[in-house]
Amino acid sequence: MTWTEPHTMTARCPEDLLAMVPVTLGFTPTDSVAMLTFGAAHPFHARVDLPTRRDDLPELVQSLMDPAGRNGVPRVVLVFFTDDEVAARRAWRALRDACRRAGIEVLEALRADGRRWFPLLHGDRHLREVGLPYDVSNHPFLAEAVLRGQVLRASRAELAESLTPMPERVAAVRAALGGRSRRWSSSPSAEELLGEGAWVEALLRRHLALRTSPGDDEVARLLEALRLPRLRDAALCVIAQETAIACVELWTDVLRRTPDERAAAPATLLGWSAWQAGHGALAWCAVEEALAADPGYDLCDQLADLLDHATPPSEWHADPDWAAGLTPRAG
Repeated sequence: MTWTEPHTMTARCPEDLLAMVPVTLGFTPTDSVAMLTFGAAHPFHARVDLPTRRDDLPELVQSLMDPAGRNGVPRVVLVFFTDDEVAARRAWRALRDACRRAGIEVLEALRADGRRWFPLLHGDRHLREVGLPYDVSNHPFLAEAVLRGQVLRASRAELAESLTPMPERVAAVRAALGGRSRRWSSSPSAEELLGEGAWVEALLRRHLALRTSPGDDEVARLLEALRLPRLRDAALCVIAQETAIACVELWTDVLRRTPDERAAAPATLLGWSAWQAGHGALAWCAVEEALAADPGYDLCDQLADLLDHATPPSEWHADPDWAAGLTPRAG
């Protein structure tokens, strides 16, 4: 799920919609159904894989209609990105009927194969058969996104690849981890936890403010701290909507320098940052990275549930008090 950002795009024609989708998702989808929502208190946009089997249609409908219903969505646009006309029409009919049952108005429905777009809701029979050519590579929506500094990926796979480790940087962090003389015990003292938690917060806030990257020794110490839930929560409490973009940059950098066996915590923190920034696709990619490293990582499961339910970032008011109950000894 992707939530609408402060800037506004007004679609006046199908080409505008075809340009809007990659801007809102951060990549150009393929073999997918994109749903743009309008009129809800917290509009969001979603993308799911287009099923090729009829038996998978109920799952498709549920994955889009459930969050639409929970968020009170009154109107949607459906865009099918595929050259499989049969699969697109089958999914379109299922979603059209589901929208009718839910009282959701479908404003527009299109199929686009990368070269031509085909109307599914409007247009005469001839137009539905032959379609119209389109090219949004120079569309103003995309140009404006680039000017805002947004990186638009060619596909979801390319977006996921943007999180792949950098071997030389991973090796440097691994060496720093091996050279660390300090290792956390299974039950560190309150003083140790308070001191290291304060260091984690200070480190992250400093680099976020300066938009700088932590050094290898800093990353190694940070990864050691993140192994403890309390200290991981000290990092989580730094993430906020006003700093979310900077958090995405920082945790992407850290994740790409992290050994695979340590990736669950930084990937999850990247996912929470991306969610706060309104980039649902990137958040899901981070969730997949985290669960690949640790399939039972609890904080990642919480994030996946929020994404599944299309919970808007503005409704997250949790401020984890990582220091709760820690009382240093009087000296």
